[in-house]
Amino acid sequence: MNRKVFVASLSWNTDGNSLSKHFSQAGTVEEAVIVKDKETKRSRGFGFVTFASAEEANRAIKELDGSMLDGKTIKVNIAKERV
Repeated sequence: MNRKVFVASLSWNTDGNSLSKHFSQAGTVEEAVIVKDKETKRSRGFGFVTFASAEEANRAIKELDGSMLDGKTIKVNIAKERV
């Protein structure tokens, strides 16, 4: 099972710390990463959160999809593996 979730529609002001804090409501966050543009270093508006277990990742999807973070409604889905 996948322990990583994809988070979309993030505010430009959201950082890794606020993302981690928000998602810790669903379980133990091992890593929270905001994806940034390589040239400008500005947030691309999405990120990934890795949990200690797949159950916690599923809980995050159920409980936090559609929640508010830094003034924006976020979308939370299971992260797809890169091929």
